[in-house]
Amino acid sequence: MIAIWVSLVSNIVLTIIKIGVGFAFASPVLLADGIHNAGDIIATVAALTSSMVSKKPADEDHPYGHGKAEVVASAMVAVILALAALWIGYHSVLSLFEPPESESWLPLIAAFVSLVWKQALFVYTVRIGRAEKSKSVLATAYDHLADVYASLAAVVGIGLALLGDRLDWAWTAYGDPIAGIIVSLLVLKLAFEIGKEAVDILMERTVPAERLAGYETLISGLEEIKRIDRVRAREHGHYIIVDVRVGVPSHYTIQQGHDISRQIKHCIMDNDPDVVEVMVHLNPWNEGEDRAL
Repeated sequence: MIAIWVSLVSNIVLTIIKIGVGFAFASPVLLADGIHNAGDIIATVAALTSSMVSKKPADEDHPYGHGKAEVVASAMVAVILALAALWIGYHSVLSLFEPPESESWLPLIAAFVSLVWKQALFVYTVRIGRAEKSKSVLATAYDHLADVYASLAAVVGIGLALLGDRLDWAWTAYGDPIAGIIVSLLVLKLAFEIGKEAVDILMERTVPAERLAGYETLISGLEEIKRIDRVRAREHGHYIIVDVRVGVPSHYTIQQGHDISRQIKHCIMDNDPDVVEVMVHLNPWNEGEDRAL
């Protein structure tokens, strides 16, 4: 939660700096980066809200918990990034057909400060996001990474234009808008990657095959299990839900079946802390049937 608040305050400050300096010195790439930061404020607020919602316990309307709230926030961040990328690209292309503006040192300094600040924020938030397995914090982290790309391109573009003014290199006059186009492509790629992951989770894509194989190995090690019929698992935001169907001797009592179900549940959850729910369905197994372990 603290990581998202730090990101929110940082985005507000950087937005004011970039848009103010960008307007004052007519720097397309810095102005575009500032507009991108303004979108980041909305994305960070969404991440903050979703992080609070995702921690709520399960209730009657949401029996599987609220973990997907963070995934919805990730999808919103992806949309905002994509719109920002298109905006940056459009205005950068327009700038190529206009007389180049003379660059100043202040936009270069603002872009460099943003670069260092955003790199530090990315390292900080990605570390927190991975430790807490928070989709919304990780989305915020990669949003910072997009800003790192944008600020780096701004530093290079403005720096080239300043160098060109000093050395009388005409071709560097358009370094600023060209950098803006490169930024738009990088941000668009990042938006696609974040959006794809969010959609996969919302569509309940299964977890990686090696993870499923690990669950099957754990279950097959239990003596009472005679057949594994099906093992499925899906991410539900920052946690995983597992579905298991297994065959047990048909003469077992309900109490024995209940004990086996609990054994399977604890076996998986003790070995994978990301799993918060294991739903077990028991099928009857008779002597001589296939033991597909």
